[in-house]
Amino acid sequence: MLYWLLYQKLFPYFHPFRIFQYLTFRTAFSSLTALLIALIIGPYVIEKLRQFQISQYIRDEGPESHKKKSGTPTMGGVLIAIAILLPTVLWSNPSNPFVWVVVFSTIGFGAIGFADDYIKVVKRRNLGLTARAKMFWQVIVSLMIAITLVGLQQFRIFSTKMTVPFVKNFHPDLVWPWLGSIPHLGFLMFLPFVIFVTLVLVFSSNAVNLTDGLDGLAIGCTIIAAGALTVLTYVSGHVVFADYLELQRMPKVGELTVFCGAMVGASIGFLWYNAHPAEVFMGDVGSLALGGAIATVAVIIRQELLLPFIGGIFVLEAISVILQVGSYKLRGGKRIFKMAPLHHHFELLGWKESKVIARFWIAALVFALFALTTLKLR
Repeated sequence: MLYWLLYQKLFPYFHPFRIFQYLTFRTAFSSLTALLIALIIGPYVIEKLRQFQISQYIRDEGPESHKKKSGTPTMGGVLIAIAILLPTVLWSNPSNPFVWVVVFSTIGFGAIGFADDYIKVVKRRNLGLTARAKMFWQVIVSLMIAITLVGLQQFRIFSTKMTVPFVKNFHPDLVWPWLGSIPHLGFLMFLPFVIFVTLVLVFSSNAVNLTDGLDGLAIGCTIIAAGALTVLTYVSGHVVFADYLELQRMPKVGELTVFCGAMVGASIGFLWYNAHPAEVFMGDVGSLALGGAIATVAVIIRQELLLPFIGGIFVLEAISVILQVGSYKLRGGKRIFKMAPLHHHFELLGWKESKVIARFWIAALVFALFALTTLKLR
């Protein structure tokens, strides 16, 4: 909005406003704006959550050390969403369609998490939406995003070709071109892409949700993942860097750097209140929104295959749950880990919560740095 008002409308009359054309300037101020919003309204949001008695329910089978967290305000993800979306609208170019795709993703997945958290609060139990209901709505939101991207592909501002790490000239296209020549079935040629994107978005949103179990763990890993995405998004939309690194260049995706910067700033601001011992938890409204946003950005810049490294801890946490459930069902009740997700396993091994968090952050940073090295190792 500020870009549209100050640069596109007022720049001809006041030339210093040309600074708003620079993506780096708007990204930096988007991040700072998000940080300030989170820090300033954080105490107000936390107090309102306390007044409405929106507090965390701790399950009985969880680690004993977590029982003291019962009663801590939850649904702090509302604060994160506000701190991300307002700077994005203020500092990005409103005519860019990709900006609105990620805004929709954040709101859509956040709304699912909000409904889940709200039901938990009303019913005073650790079960909100049923697993089927939550999965259904996640799939619906993901399908809407995937179909929108297919529509943008028709205008040649988006590509369904994937970027493969470590490989320069191999860009598999997730379409069935032979269906394009069949009358009335041409739209089915994009079915592989739609299915793939849906799976990526649903997995990512749930992976962040599973990681949100210790004070500051999920939001700290989000800061690192969002920082890596900020770099990847910027170089993907920059003509010189994209050509030098031999990436698919999509000029309009560069505007998502503003969104990623806002995500970094908002996450840092939330960490101020979520650091151990946490004053507020993000809840599903925050974790699902962040997971969906991270995956949506990765899909748009065609770096989905780097997601396992960009969000390495998220992936490990999700896989630990899948392995634990599979082992329990297929091996007659035998478990691989003492408890899943993975962070609880290390707690039960005797690691203090602060040590688990710090070491997982270090691992997340290593994963993210590895993801960035793949830009050159091609």
